[in-house]
Amino acid sequence: MAASAGRATRTTGATRANKGKKDTVAAARRPEVRLPPLVPYDGEGLEPDGDYDGVRFDGVDLTDASGRGARFMDCALDGCALDGCALDRAELARARFIDAVLTGVRGVGTDLAEASLRDVEVVDARLGGVQLHGAVLERVVVRGGKIDYLNLRTARLKDVVFEDCVLSEPDFGDAHLVRVEFRNCVLKRADFSGARMESVDLRAVAELDIARGVDRLAGAVISPLQLMELAPAFAAQIGVRVEA
Repeated sequence: MAASAGRATRTTGATRANKGKKDTVAAARRPEVRLPPLVPYDGEGLEPDGDYDGVRFDGVDLTDASGRGARFMDCALDGCALDGCALDRAELARARFIDAVLTGVRGVGTDLAEASLRDVEVVDARLGGVQLHGAVLERVVVRGGKIDYLNLRTARLKDVVFEDCVLSEPDFGDAHLVRVEFRNCVLKRADFSGARMESVDLRAVAELDIARGVDRLAGAVISPLQLMELAPAFAAQIGVRVEA
């Protein structure tokens, strides 16, 4: 009996430990960007597959620039314009940003499709219609600012934090989110259709508005209040009618 009781005690302890692990949300690892002394950029526009290492782009107008496949390592972009018209716009598809800080960048229709962002801080951005579909984001913080119609379809996000920002109609369709945190930010008409989530923390969202994909929240953590607010959407998803 003593041995049996011991096993029961160990089992109970293991159960509690496992429960603790299950209830714990893995925190996102934030980037630690320490830029070296930077050289001011004195070029004209960008070059496809260009290599920019230790460069500061200060107020540079990159409208309609073509930097497809370019690499930005240990760089700072401050107050740069990245917009353009529908057919002739800032084109940074498959660009790579490594250990970079983007502050106050602005633009509409910027093409960053299949880009790679690793150890990057985006601060106070004012962007609209940014194309980041198929992109890879790892250890990225988006802090402050407002981004409309952010396209992250089929993107892979790992250790990403959205903080104190407004995301209006972001599209996370078929994206894979691992250790992603939304902190004190506004999510308006978000689309999570087909998304996969692991340790996604939505509890600190200031405003949570999900237009599509409420059924894809498995792997996310929400607060009790958010559960009550999303209850009608959950009910509609499984075909339950709620009547007084």
